[in-house]
Amino acid sequence: MGHVFAPAVPSATTADDSPFRAPPTGRMIGLDLARGLAILGMFAAHVGPDPSVGGPLGWVMEVARGRSSALFALLAGFTLVLLTGRPRPRAGRGGRQAIGRVLIRAALLMALGYALVLLDTDVDVILSFYGLLLVLALPLYRLSARALALIAASTALVLPQVLYLLRAAVDGGDWSDAVVGLDPLARITGSDGFLELFVTGEYPALTWFPFIVAGMAVARLDLSRRDVLTNLACTGGALAVIGYGGSWLALHAVPGTQAAVSAATDGGPAASAWWSDAVGEEFASGHPAWLLVASPHSQTTWSVVGNTGVALAVLAGCFIAVRFAGPRVRLLAPLAAVGSISLTAYVGHIFAIRLLGTVDGDDWPALPVLVGFAVVAIATAFLWTRVFRRGPLEYLLYNATKPARWIG
Repeated sequence: MGHVFAPAVPSATTADDSPFRAPPTGRMIGLDLARGLAILGMFAAHVGPDPSVGGPLGWVMEVARGRSSALFALLAGFTLVLLTGRPRPRAGRGGRQAIGRVLIRAALLMALGYALVLLDTDVDVILSFYGLLLVLALPLYRLSARALALIAASTALVLPQVLYLLRAAVDGGDWSDAVVGLDPLARITGSDGFLELFVTGEYPALTWFPFIVAGMAVARLDLSRRDVLTNLACTGGALAVIGYGGSWLALHAVPGTQAAVSAATDGGPAASAWWSDAVGEEFASGHPAWLLVASPHSQTTWSVVGNTGVALAVLAGCFIAVRFAGPRVRLLAPLAAVGSISLTAYVGHIFAIRLLGTVDGDDWPALPVLVGFAVVAIATAFLWTRVFRRGPLEYLLYNATKPARWIG
């Protein structure tokens, strides 16, 4: 099995109900390491310096934007397979119970997401979208890696175009108000309800669905094999080149494209729209040229393909790093600890932003704030996981899904 399965961080999926740390349980440290990187990337996007600072720091901040949340969504697909059975999906009563646990988890994540929105920070909270994506992807949990990969690829090609048309229709008519008015979720949450979750939100399910399905496909692979990890890393690199490179080529080869994109974004720097959010994060309905950009929040096919490639390469790199670390794998434990309590870390950083009044470094020096967030998260997670097997919110979520045991 190599060193992909290592005991440095306690398991969050063990059947033992004790909240305290048990003997090593073989949790996948590579997965936690990737989760930890995703969380730190979100810290960078939310409180770190603006990419306009330039230089290596600005480049790192730009890379973190959008791609960290895409990695987070891809890892959600991996987690879904862990919950429903890996390497083989659960069947019979065990399968029905697993489905029940996922549905309860998804409902609670959606509720938590809307609760965090009430804190009124500038953070675009992903948890409600995350919960919906779990529900949408759940019917696919029995499929093979090949079938899941085909679904991820086909939805990445088709759904961004569907989203573009739907957003254009929303901007061009009053029917959306009627839809929201009839939506019970909209009335309960004070949001645009399912229209926001599927179409108008920052993480619309239509274009984030491919990420979670891609993560499910990866979870079906034998990640203890070196050749599988190598192929996964190469696939990720190839997809990143296709996504960002294809957008760059289109923006430079199709006459008038950059001018149209710049006009659609009030003069945004269209020359960097093949990889950077500097062009703006607003979806430019009514401008077909927008479909050729690959900025991380553009919701285009190019961006989905490129972001998926980065996420796959990072995930493969984390598993490879654990494999080659050998006996020194415990050096990775502090960062992996953040990943093992990623829900607590994510929610905690939003509360910290609310308390400090810190959004994108507006009120405090950005770089020291980012370093402080990272240090506190790593130290707290490491110390917590020395004693407890789950984070505080992870343990509450685990207990909340226990009623699924009664499903016959």
